[in-house]
Amino acid sequence: MENKIFKVSILTLFPEIFPGPLGVSLLGNALQNKLWELNLINIRDFAKDRHKSVDDTPYGGGAGMVMKPDVIEMALNSISDFPGQRVCLTPRGKRLSQQKVKKLSLEDGLVLLCGRYEGIDQRVIDYYNFDEISIGDYVVTGGESAAIVLLESVLRLLPNVLGGNETLKEESFSDTSLIEYPQYTKPKEWKGINVPEVLISGDHGKIKNWRNKERVKITKIRKLDT
Repeated sequence: MENKIFKVSILTLFPEIFPGPLGVSLLGNALQNKLWELNLINIRDFAKDRHKSVDDTPYGGGAGMVMKPDVIEMALNSISDFPGQRVCLTPRGKRLSQQKVKKLSLEDGLVLLCGRYEGIDQRVIDYYNFDEISIGDYVVTGGESAAIVLLESVLRLLPNVLGGNETLKEESFSDTSLIEYPQYTKPKEWKGINVPEVLISGDHGKIKNWRNKERVKITKIRKLDT
């Protein structure tokens, strides 16, 4: 049975940013091989005034400008038949997790809305039932970089993109909340530092046990809330 093409639609004021890193290496090959497709919608194309205005001052006062719901509505109407969960990238959203990534990868596609300025009128987010997602507790200039992070994590889980499932099984957060164990390769000794002896022992049971212990140890050290 032929795999469906995963359809990605991105609503943005800066379509020239894409595909960016999504167009190279394995994800770029997958794009060329039609494992996924990219549809870019320039929100500014749907502004009706002569200045092509996409934002206005916020009600209640405050700094900055807010993206207008009526312009975004027209942009959304242009892709009303595109499948997939609607996602708005915003610092106020729920933090992205590997479990959420897996769920999104099972969709037929994604519709991503990239905010700019002080954000997007909340009414359009609520009316169209956008899933608000954050990539972390920090702020970037716009939603485009966050969209790339989200897509990097989702697209690599699609069938045939990585060419196999073994890599995915032991990655950080793939099966549990544990971080991946340390990796080593040749040369055996580098700058006076040796590869752990267990990894060259040939004892697969001991290797597996060592890796599991390392995952637990590193997770305890690095994933403590601060």
